[in-house]
Amino acid sequence: MNDFLNQVRLVGEWLTSSQQWHGDDGIPHRLLEHLTYSGVSLLFAALIGLTFGLLVGHTGRGAFAVASVANLARAIPTFGLVVLVVTLAGLSTTPVLVALVALAVPPILINTFEGVRGVDPATRDAARGVGMTEWEVLVRVEVPMALPLILLGLRIAAIQVVATATVAAYPGLGGLGRFIVDGLSRNDYQLVIGGSAVVVLLALVVQIVFTALRRVIVSPGLRVSASKS
Repeated sequence: MNDFLNQVRLVGEWLTSSQQWHGDDGIPHRLLEHLTYSGVSLLFAALIGLTFGLLVGHTGRGAFAVASVANLARAIPTFGLVVLVVTLAGLSTTPVLVALVALAVPPILINTFEGVRGVDPATRDAARGVGMTEWEVLVRVEVPMALPLILLGLRIAAIQVVATATVAAYPGLGGLGRFIVDGLSRNDYQLVIGGSAVVVLLALVVQIVFTALRRVIVSPGLRVSASKS
């Protein structure tokens, strides 16, 4: 208990220190770098995962390939991928973005695919029966009903990316991981746990944002159904 309280005290002292809020090594600058890596990676992952998840979920073609690729991507160690791409492409943001996109695509892809595929076939047939085109069936029927799972996939991906973007510091780049890497190299325990605490807090904020987003854009009936399933 004393160790825990001591850690909390160290984090509090580090967070309230004025030097942590100014300059290129301050929390605001490192947070902006971290959010940039995370945001760009999540954007590309969403474009890939949503596109193929919606397409395959709607048509039913390529389901086995989607599951195989997603499972393979899950098995790739993120840090190992960063090292590999750094070796091949050189030191830049590219290896970090490639690794984070590879990490984020599987949950988005699988949840989008499962959400669309899980729509009641009778509902699809009814939509086609009133004259909807395939595009209208997808956009006006399947996507709204699949939203709980789609948002779940995006939320899982966002939290994983935010937590894993700390790897950007290992090849010498910035982000919140800089605090952890620098702290370990200097044996600065306060810097390590302080940086880790900021990452945890950021992940909690992402969780809260997606929870609020779900309440806003998902209909109450679908929220209840999703919570029971």
